[in-house]
Amino acid sequence: QVQLVESGGGLVEPGGSLRLSCTASGVSLRDYAVGWFRQAPGKEREVVACISNSDGRTFYEDFVVGRFTIAKDNTKGTAYLQMNSLKPGDTAVYYCNFRTDSTEYWGQGTQVTVSS
Repeated sequence: QVQLVESGGGLVEPGGSLRLSCTASGVSLRDYAVGWFRQAPGKEREVVACISNSDGRTFYEDFVVGRFTIAKDNTKGTAYLQMNSLKPGDTAVYYCNFRTDSTEYWGQGTQVTVSS
């Protein structure tokens, strides 16, 4: 059974940092592209960042450019989202997603709250 387990969320003050982790079991991360998404209460889920499975190309939404970094370690089977200079608007539940052309898997979500 494939499972994606997320960790690293929590409460942080504006300007602080968090690193989210997403560890896969039952699947080889080398074959998958990774995306990080977030969803705030009453809002639609939105993409934050993505990284290709093949050439390592990355994509970042404008609201996180220069602050967030996506990465993955295929040997460990873990994807990461390093979040710096956090703002209150970053408050949301963050979800990892692994996908190929034919399959995809979601993490359970981890809460990130940015507040004074």
